[in-house]
Amino acid sequence: MTAPEPGPEVRFPDRPGVPVPEHGAWLRRGISRNGGPLLVEREAVWLQTGPYYADSRGFAGTTSFGGSRVHFHHLTGEPGEDVGAFRWEGDHLVEWGTNTDGSTFLEVWDPLPGAEGAAGSWSGPGHHVVRVGRHVVHVDSRAGTYWRL
Repeated sequence: MTAPEPGPEVRFPDRPGVPVPEHGAWLRRGISRNGGPLLVEREAVWLQTGPYYADSRGFAGTTSFGGSRVHFHHLTGEPGEDVGAFRWEGDHLVEWGTNTDGSTFLEVWDPLPGAEGAAGSWSGPGHHVVRVGRHVVHVDSRAGTYWRL
């Protein structure tokens, strides 16, 4: 199955989104910025276990769901807070939203195999690690790193 291709203008529905799955390993299949084409720029892996997440792009923290939008509270790595909404399109988890600078985005995430099994989240001074099954993401002040066990 191929990822959904946004049209010339990506629309960001006003309808409420769904909560982030509480357990999952996700590979980003593409991103559209400001209504542009869906591009694959670099590998991005996002792991979620309970309220804790880590993203291989270099940020980690907690998520919360406000009834329609998901807030990614960055506690380690790249500072900030992402806010978006999610919807399912077949096996794809599609995220859309607006960045703090007013730019818009649409990301398509696909589940990674091997997410079953052990899961957890650990943090210490300046770092955060999340494991979901065979997948591990470590984030510190310099970068995010992804490993498949």
